[in-house]
Amino acid sequence: MLRSILLIIAFVLSQNAGARGTGDLGIVIERADGSVQIIETSTNSSLGRIEGLGDLSHASAVYSRDEQFAYIFGRDGGLTKIDIVNKKIIKRIMQSGNSIGGAISQDGRLIAVSNYKPGGVKIFDAETLALVADIPATYGNDGLLSKVIGLVDAPGQKFIFSLWDGDEIWVADLSDSSKPKITKFKNIGRNPYDALITPDGRYYIAGLFGEDGMAMLDLWNLDAGVKRILDGYGKGEKKLPVYKMPHLEGWAIAGHFAFVPAVGRHEVLVINTLDWTEAGRIKVHGQPVFVMARPDGRNIWVNFAVPNNDTLQVIDTQSLKIIKTLTPGKGVLHMEFEPRGGQVWASVRDEDRLAVFNTETFEQLVTFDAKKPSGIFFTSRAHRIGL
Repeated sequence: MLRSILLIIAFVLSQNAGARGTGDLGIVIERADGSVQIIETSTNSSLGRIEGLGDLSHASAVYSRDEQFAYIFGRDGGLTKIDIVNKKIIKRIMQSGNSIGGAISQDGRLIAVSNYKPGGVKIFDAETLALVADIPATYGNDGLLSKVIGLVDAPGQKFIFSLWDGDEIWVADLSDSSKPKITKFKNIGRNPYDALITPDGRYYIAGLFGEDGMAMLDLWNLDAGVKRILDGYGKGEKKLPVYKMPHLEGWAIAGHFAFVPAVGRHEVLVINTLDWTEAGRIKVHGQPVFVMARPDGRNIWVNFAVPNNDTLQVIDTQSLKIIKTLTPGKGVLHMEFEPRGGQVWASVRDEDRLAVFNTETFEQLVTFDAKKPSGIFFTSRAHRIGL
């Protein structure tokens, strides 16, 4: 009997010999090679690479609730489910001709993809990647198709997105995934180019490329419709050419202030989230792309479009002053904070490497090779709204 028990224990231990948690893992998009690196924050190291993911020139990712699976949204319309623990592709489908990002539902069972070509949103089963719903983004009397941007998940099994061509915001309720319920808000402003949802899941805000200002929807009070905020923030000022669209999903909230990139300006806008009015502007090194808060909200890290994309600047959220300027290298495309904020990772695309910094001392702790890295996504995103 004892021998049998010992054999059973040995078998169980052998089956779990390779088991590990996923909370310190993440991926880095290697845009030029159609691959992702699996990274670990406990040791600041690379654990391996998964290849064969197609065009990742504007790729993003979301995670399953257990953090084992990542869903990669490729620019070529590819949707790929990968296992980051076992470092392999689970399934890959081509769901459109050109896509721009995606989201995972509140219950983790649905994957939504926003498409440029053809315009619209497709919903897939997270387990099998089987198509669940197809939502064409038609607008106007002629039923034209619009590019879709700014797709995020929201509480209540909803997805929110904007129509670049149609100047609209749509709320898709997938409580019954076989019959999506769509609520449309029209004439929200010219050419929404990106959008975000606040960390509490209440406010959806779309930036406008065709005019100064932003469009805000209160998801707790949909009957109130869309409200314009920061209307005309660039009025009377000379417009600059836009070298790269800012990314609103990388915006920052610290206390009751929001920090967002100004389109075509060398400024970070400060918004009072109590009444959504402008509270200030911070002059920065170039046109900001990502404006990101350290998890404790103590400071804001900003990267920039060309020709200033070798630089990071750090803003103190109390004084609203720049306290540090770093030059990690050419082509700093993306940043990602470790969950507790002690370190931040940056992709340095043009030097084919990743750099990790201490967020208190600003010291570079480690750097290692990556093939034209861009987006960095840690598994902690699995438990946050809108990421």
